[in-house]
Amino acid sequence: MSKRKQYSKQFKKDAINLIIKEGYKISEAARNLDIHHSTLRRWKKEIEAEGNHAFPGQGKMTPEKEELFKLRKEVKRLKMEREILKKATAFFAKESN
Repeated sequence: MSKRKQYSKQFKKDAINLIIKEGYKISEAARNLDIHHSTLRRWKKEIEAEGNHAFPGQGKMTPEKEELFKLRKEVKRLKMEREILKKATAFFAKESN
């Protein structure tokens, strides 16, 4: 079983700088760095989309993704609470009749 190769944030930024600032073609830079061209293309897209928040590292999320995660968790909790309240309302409505 082969282990997936991991690259540092600085390595990724330097690789992208070869394309953007130095004018290398993606395929040429990828070949020189011994990485797949699609990996380098994905890194370029990520840095263009995320800017300084690109490549947050293992287990870390961008601030937007972290907020989305928290909001989804809160929505799930609120839906559960609402269901409990609906059942309680139905129970007490049945009891009062």
